[in-house]
Amino acid sequence: MRATLGPITNRLIDLAVVLLGVSIIVFLMIRLIPGDAIAIMLGANTEITPGRIAELEARLGLDQPIYIQYFNWIAGAVQGDFGTSIWTGRPVMAEISANIWPTLELTFLSVLVGAGLSIPIGCFMAEARGKNSEVAVRVVAIAGLTIPSFWLGIVSIFAVSKLLPGVSTLGYVPFSEDPLGNLQRMALPVLALSLPMLANLSRLVRSAMLDALGQDYIRTARAKGVPRRNLVYKHALRNALIPFVTSVGVATGYLLGGAIVVEQVFAIPGLGRLVLGAIAERNYPLVQASILVMTTSFVMVNFLVDILYAFIDPRVSQ
Repeated sequence: MRATLGPITNRLIDLAVVLLGVSIIVFLMIRLIPGDAIAIMLGANTEITPGRIAELEARLGLDQPIYIQYFNWIAGAVQGDFGTSIWTGRPVMAEISANIWPTLELTFLSVLVGAGLSIPIGCFMAEARGKNSEVAVRVVAIAGLTIPSFWLGIVSIFAVSKLLPGVSTLGYVPFSEDPLGNLQRMALPVLALSLPMLANLSRLVRSAMLDALGQDYIRTARAKGVPRRNLVYKHALRNALIPFVTSVGVATGYLLGGAIVVEQVFAIPGLGRLVLGAIAERNYPLVQASILVMTTSFVMVNFLVDILYAFIDPRVSQ
């Protein structure tokens, strides 16, 4: 039956199934976190009695069977209601909305730098294959894959504090309030987060470009006197973009996860710090909603990548 549906409809069905599975996994994983969540929620200064425990369980719906808890949660989530934060009493979506923008900015700038620079660097390595300059760039790219983002972030903070003691590297300033201050504070986090992506994608572009430049149609175009710049950037690069776009989509999802660690290093009040704090506090509604938002973003990015294939190469949709 699905064979008669359009490719986009099939993708939407797959998307719905994946999101349903993700919601179940997130819901169950939160309840497997070690420790007495109810005791932590009541706090150290509160007398923990069976009555208080029963009262809090009833308020959170934890006294119901687990499948009832899930259906109540997912029914509210579909309507945009993820519940109330246990510690602040604010709606969960309000908490997420207040903290998600630094994470989105960090991820967007990292993708922009990593993906944007990887294309010219990858093309350069393909054109200069075997030369000393290409070998040097390739060695740097391999090093970029092996350096952890958090280590690079810590080292860059120490280096800037020694070389430029007046430059602020920690914290976050909204772009709307101070554009220059925002970019100044985001420079090092973006560098730390985007370097592994830049290294990986540039090597991928190099490999795809070398494969494309060895095709028959490229040799034919070269024999006809087509300028090398047109061969590289107009003909070969178009075919090399398909694996590149795939990797960008996957890497963007992983950047959202990597942003959690980078935000901790640079004291950025983003979604990552919110999730870590909520996990420590056993704030079930906030943890569930935050992780679901992050995983949904990952799935949606890859869905958009699949749709983008049809525009890059119409054969993909056939």
